[in-house]
Amino acid sequence: MEEKIVKSVDRAPTISDVARQAKVSRATVSRAFGQPHLLSREMVAHVRAIAERLGYVPNHTARALSTGKAGNLALLVPDITNPFFASLMRGVQSKALSTQYATFLADSDENPDLEDVLIAKLAAQVDGFILASPRLPKKTLLQHAGRRVCVLINRDIPNFARILVDGAKSYEQAVEHLARLGHRAAAYVSGPRLSWSNGQRLRAVLAAGMRYGVKIIQFATDRPTFEAGEACAAGLIESGTTAVLAYDDLLAQGVMAGLARHGLSVPEDFSVVGCDGVLATRTYPPLTSIAIDCHSAGEKAVELLVDVMHDKSSSGKRIVLPTDLVIRATTAKPRPVGRAYHPLMPGSPKQTKSE
Repeated sequence: MEEKIVKSVDRAPTISDVARQAKVSRATVSRAFGQPHLLSREMVAHVRAIAERLGYVPNHTARALSTGKAGNLALLVPDITNPFFASLMRGVQSKALSTQYATFLADSDENPDLEDVLIAKLAAQVDGFILASPRLPKKTLLQHAGRRVCVLINRDIPNFARILVDGAKSYEQAVEHLARLGHRAAAYVSGPRLSWSNGQRLRAVLAAGMRYGVKIIQFATDRPTFEAGEACAAGLIESGTTAVLAYDDLLAQGVMAGLARHGLSVPEDFSVVGCDGVLATRTYPPLTSIAIDCHSAGEKAVELLVDVMHDKSSSGKRIVLPTDLVIRATTAKPRPVGRAYHPLMPGSPKQTKSE
C-alpha cells in the first residue's frame, strides 16, 4: 500500500517533516543528503523519495554551518581553453555530482600568483581542492594542503594524494615509431616551463632519441596554444627536422596549420605526433597522438579526494594512469631531407610527389 504523504500548503517542508514521514531521525535525513556513504543505499533512496514528494529542499548553508562541510569541491586548471582541461572538468563534475558535491571551477591562466590567490579565496567555500597541473612551488602547495585537502593531477609530490598521467612510455614509443619510419631528426615542441608533464615528456623524448639514433631539437613555447604551434613552423623548416613531437594536440594542430601556410604537407613533408587524443580525430589528416582518458582522470581525482577527506590514510596515495600511442595518418616515411630540399629555403629545387 502506498504511503500517504502529508504536504503542508502553508509553509515549506522542513527536515522534521521528512523525518516524520520517513519514520527516521532528523540526523538520518541530514546524512541522506550530506553524508550518504554513512547509510545504506536503500535508506538513502527511501529518505530522498519522501523528501522529493514533500518538496523538501536541503538548506546547504545551514548544513555547512552545523557540520563544517560546504558540500563543494574546487577544480583549478592552468588554462580552461585547452581541450584537455575541458574534458577533465566534465569528468570531475560528473563524479562530484554522483557523490553529492558541487564543483567550483577556476582558471589560473598559467599564473602561479593567481593560482595562489584563487586557492586562498576559495578555501572557505569548499571542502577540498583538485589542482590540475599546479604551477605553485611545493612549499606553497603544502601550506594550502594544511588548510584544505588537496589532490594533485600531473604533479608528483610525495605525501600528496595525486593522479599522474604517465606519458613517458608512449613518447618513447612515438620516437621509436618515427625512427622505424626512417626519421633521423625530430623536434619536440614543448609545453609550459613549469609543467611537470612537460618535463616528463621532454626527458622521455631525449632519452628515446639517444636510444634510437634520432636527433632531438627542442622548440620552447610560452604556453600550449594553436597560435604557438603555428608560430613554430618557420623554425621547424629551417631546423632540418622531418618530424615533430608536440606537447599536446593543440600545439600539434597549430604546427600542421603553420606548415600548410608555408606550402608543406603532413605527412609527406613532415610527420607530426600530438598528445591527449582530444583533437586527434578532428584534424585533417587524422593526428597520430598519445591518447589520454582525460574524463577518467577527472573522475578518479574526485574519488581520491573523497577518500582522503574520509580517510587520511589515503593522503599519500599515488595513482598512475597509462597512455597509448595511436598511429593515424600524420606519420610516414620522410622524404630525402636537408636544408636545400625545403621549398621555403633559397635555392631549393622544386619537390615532386613520390610515386
